[in-house]
Amino acid sequence: MDILLIEDDARVADFVMRGLQAEGYGVQWVRTGRAGLAAAETFSRGCVSQQSAGVVILDVLLPEMDGLTLCQMLRRRGHHVPVLMLSAMGESHERVDGLRRGADDYLTKPFDFEELLARIEALMRRGRHPAKKPTSIGGVTLDRQLPGLRCASAEIILSAREMALMEVLVAANGATVSRERILSRVWQADRDPLTNIVDVYVSRLRRKIARIDPEVTITAVRGLGYRMTAPRPQHAGDVDIHGDGVVPP
Repeated sequence: MDILLIEDDARVADFVMRGLQAEGYGVQWVRTGRAGLAAAETFSRGCVSQQSAGVVILDVLLPEMDGLTLCQMLRRRGHHVPVLMLSAMGESHERVDGLRRGADDYLTKPFDFEELLARIEALMRRGRHPAKKPTSIGGVTLDRQLPGLRCASAEIILSAREMALMEVLVAANGATVSRERILSRVWQADRDPLTNIVDVYVSRLRRKIARIDPEVTITAVRGLGYRMTAPRPQHAGDVDIHGDGVVPP
């Protein structure tokens, strides 16, 4: 799991979970403070043992134990997993109290999903070297100077929107990218305009990529978004054990 969500409001939890799952995150949901503390300790240990990034999203007002107390107890027990605190109240003294008790960031309800996503990404980057953004997939390389795509024997020009869409899909490194994320990053839209603009640009990009490397594909994932993939390169040491041209992973 990438995210532990401790939130008693089912509507808020459903909104957050659906959005994060559409972005490819694994999310565990807990509804009460006492269960949340136990889950947070287990989640923190898992992040350490697996050397993986993770974030706890923690509501302030919880049954059985409030979020401020939970966060303070988590820190006192030696757990350093990043905590993003949520609250319907945005008074500065409450934010200061939360930060002093060990929260890493604070977000006031109601919040924009893109801001929540950006804060989660920032917390996951802390304490580790940022990964270098991929600039190629399969035999295709992004050339921002062109601007467009290159392969060993050809190049193709892309429009600014096509280039932005390509960068979003390549950066996902094979993961599914939601339509909402594409609209936000490529068109700076905070909601779906109820048009097929994303589908139109994906179709254009597919046709252009096919001209230089037909093995690079953009697949629609029903109800989620799109993902770009290419076959795994075969190395000299790979052995075809079945004699059918298929090399095991």
